[in-house]
Amino acid sequence: MTDSSHESVPSRHRKRFPGISSRAYEHPADRSALVALRRLTGFDTVFKALSGLLPERSLRLLFLSDSVRVSEAQFVHLNDMLRDACYILDLEKVPPMYVKQDPQPNAMCIGLDEPIIVVTTGLVELLDEEEMRAVVGHEVGHALSGHSVYRTILLFLTNLAVKVAWIPLGNVAIMAIVTALREWFRKSELSADRAGLLVGQDIKASMRGLMKIAGGNHLHEMNVDAFLAQADEYEKGGDLRDSVLKILNVLPRTHPFTTVRAAELKKWSETRDFQRIMDGHYPKRDEDKDASVTDSFRESASHYADTVRTSKDPLMKLVGDIAGGAGDLGGKLRDRFTGASGGNAGGGSAKGGAQGPSSTDGSEGTWRRPDPEEGPESGN
Repeated sequence: MTDSSHESVPSRHRKRFPGISSRAYEHPADRSALVALRRLTGFDTVFKALSGLLPERSLRLLFLSDSVRVSEAQFVHLNDMLRDACYILDLEKVPPMYVKQDPQPNAMCIGLDEPIIVVTTGLVELLDEEEMRAVVGHEVGHALSGHSVYRTILLFLTNLAVKVAWIPLGNVAIMAIVTALREWFRKSELSADRAGLLVGQDIKASMRGLMKIAGGNHLHEMNVDAFLAQADEYEKGGDLRDSVLKILNVLPRTHPFTTVRAAELKKWSETRDFQRIMDGHYPKRDEDKDASVTDSFRESASHYADTVRTSKDPLMKLVGDIAGGAGDLGGKLRDRFTGASGGNAGGGSAKGGAQGPSSTDGSEGTWRRPDPEEGPESGN
C-alpha cells in the first residue's frame, strides 16, 4: 500500500465502508459544539491568524527527529493497523504516525495542512492488539472529520494562555476560546470513539481499552458491567452541588471522563443507526455538499432534548422543569437551531463538519469539506 492508495486489506475480515462520510458517526453534540465554537466572538480572527502563524513544519520536524515513525520497518503491527483503519474508513491518504516515549497512555491527531497521528509508548504497552486497533481507528476518525486543525489550535492556545497569564486580563479572551475549544473537543472524542468501533468492530475490545485507560492493566480485577454502572452512578450525582462540581471538574479537561465515554459508546453500539452503518447504509462523502445543515441542527436539537428528558443529573432535571418539560425544551431548541422564530442558525464549517448558511437571505446551508486554510466563515 502506498501513502495515497490501498493495496492491502485488513488482517482479519471486517466490513469496509467505501466513501463513508464523517457524518455517519459524528455525535450530534460534536456538531453543535463546533457550531457554537465558531460563533464565539473573536474565534474567527484568532483562527485565521493562527492558521498562518503556527509552525507546522517545525512540528513535523520535531516528531521526525525525536519520535519513531511507524512504517513497514518500525512498529510493523501499528503500521498494519493504521493501513487497515484507513482502508475500512476509506481514507485515501494514510497519515504519518509516530510513537513517542511517554509513560502516560495517550494518542492524538494534530496538524493544520495534513493530520499527524501520535501515540505514546505508555498506550502501546498497555493495550492488546484489538484494543489498540480501536484507538488507531479513533485517531483516523479524527483525521477523517478534520478535527486535527482545531486540536492543534487548542494545544497552542493552552500554552499561550499560560505565558500571558501574568498580564492583567491578558488571557481572558484566550481562555474563553480555550474553554469553548475544550467543550467541542470533549464532544469530538465521542465521535472518534464511534469511528474506533467501526474500525475495530469489537465492542468488547473498545470497552476493555477504555477500562485499561482508567484503571491500568488489571483486567482480571475489572468488570465491564460494574464499570458502566459507575457511569450511571456518576450521572445521577446527588444534588445540585454535585452537578456544579461535575461541571467544574470537566472544564479543564480535553477528554470526557472514561466511564462516560464507555457508556456513550455502548449505548450507540445498540442503536439502529449503528446497525444500519454495519449493514452498508450510511451517508456518503460525495453527498456532503448536498446535505442540509438544518437537518443536522434539528438532529442536534432533538439529541439535547432527549438528553434533558432522560438525564438523571439533578441540574439537567431542573433545566427540563424550568423549560416547561422536555417537549417544550425540544421546541425551543429546534427554534433556536432552525431559525423558526425568525433568527438565523448561522454557524461555520470544518473539514467534514457543518457549513452554516453563508447568505443573508435565509437560504438553507449545506455540508461541504473545504480546505482547512479557509478557516471559519467570517460574520459578514
